[in-house]
Amino acid sequence: MALIVDGVELETTEEGFLRDYRQWNERVAEAIASQNDIELSEAHWEILFFIRDYYQRFKHLPNARVFTKAVRNELGEDKGNSRYLHKLFPDGPLKFASKCAGLPKPPTCL
Repeated sequence: MALIVDGVELETTEEGFLRDYRQWNERVAEAIASQNDIELSEAHWEILFFIRDYYQRFKHLPNARVFTKAVRNELGEDKGNSRYLHKLFPDGPLKFASKCAGLPKPPTCL
């Protein structure tokens, strides 16, 4: 599968995850989010940049529990909880934050 952003064809998995996270930029994030009925706000961007930084530092994606805890440690209690993250990404915070951030599908997500 492919995603076309600004005339550039980006290879994706069958589920729409980028195959090469280095091809990601904000326009790509907007395109992926739009395909998944997500309208990105400042709150979304904060989580997308957080998960990209996490991936670059640790070279892997956390499970959902570790993700929530890492958000809490980095961004505070009000953002590091399931309720807040589910408001941003109702169909699965870790999965859809990773997807919009151009990262691989987390191994713990169905």
